[in-house]
Amino acid sequence: MQDSEFSKIVDELVIQLEDELDELAEEHGIDLDIDTSGGLLTVVMENGSTIVLSRQISNQEIWVAARSGGYHCAFINGDWFCGTSSETLSALLGRVFTEQIGLPVSLL
Repeated sequence: MQDSEFSKIVDELVIQLEDELDELAEEHGIDLDIDTSGGLLTVVMENGSTIVLSRQISNQEIWVAARSGGYHCAFINGDWFCGTSSETLSALLGRVFTEQIGLPVSLL
């Protein structure tokens, strides 16, 4: 995959994730500080914990840093899979946000 195609896919994913997190915060009345800059999506929860997604163009991966660890996710056959946890990116994000927010979360 070309770097430009990878960037487009990640851009769309980040926009969707931001929208879903905004809806989650509004629905549950929680404060999430969401910042996108420099290829990073940083989400700070009310309890001060942070989850960071970063695009790694050279590896064509998304890296996720959460309280439970660091995860490298690759785009394979139309979906994101995390080699370190054998989860889809959707399952991983649901799990780490649930752990850090304290509410059941389903994303993407």
